[in-house]
Amino acid sequence: MDREQAVARLETLVDRVERETMPVPVREVWAFGDVALGLDPVERLDVYLTKDVIMGGDSDAAANFAAEYGVKGVGTSVHAEWAEAHPDRVRTSDNGYAAPEKCLAAELVDDSEARSASGSRAKPDDSEPIHLEVCNASFEDNVRQRLKGALARDAYEEVLDPRGVCLWVDGTRDEEAFDRLREASLAMPTLSAALGMLGADENVANEAAETLKRRRAEQEGASVRGDMV
Repeated sequence: MDREQAVARLETLVDRVERETMPVPVREVWAFGDVALGLDPVERLDVYLTKDVIMGGDSDAAANFAAEYGVKGVGTSVHAEWAEAHPDRVRTSDNGYAAPEKCLAAELVDDSEARSASGSRAKPDDSEPIHLEVCNASFEDNVRQRLKGALARDAYEEVLDPRGVCLWVDGTRDEEAFDRLREASLAMPTLSAALGMLGADENVANEAAETLKRRRAEQEGASVRGDMV
């Protein structure tokens, strides 16, 4: 998508997080990758969401939804109000529990890789190349945790691109961030340089950057990755 379209898509996404009931509480929205680098066109729109856990839960809603759809975790993993209003958007993990990251993807983008509560597949939408990263930790904390784990295991595909821009946090939108994305006026280092600033050795940083580049080239359409720190 072109840059103007990409930034407009980010604004729409933040609008929805701000105004609508989401599957889980969302605390932060970040943009990273191509759109933060000022590229035009943007090959993939990378978005990071920090989610909060649902406090208290609703055991009655969980039992009712499980009885009707065979999906566990509604009312505890995802909001019962949201699931009951949108059962076609409820997505599950392999163990049959509602998966917060997949439900967010089904709500905000077209998550064609996940199965709905009714057993049907979401309609693919390969024309919208959006990737969501969903985690309980903030973007900055998760960048460091992912890098630490990747370096320990030589699993460079797990690295999270640290070149991000915070768009919305705890109900407050950063309009200046949107303006700077639209103007492509943010100065960002190369990926290997950014990883080096976080403590990676030069050779390791270069290898990790190449690994992420190859991985991104293989991605198509909408995708989502969930993480827990």
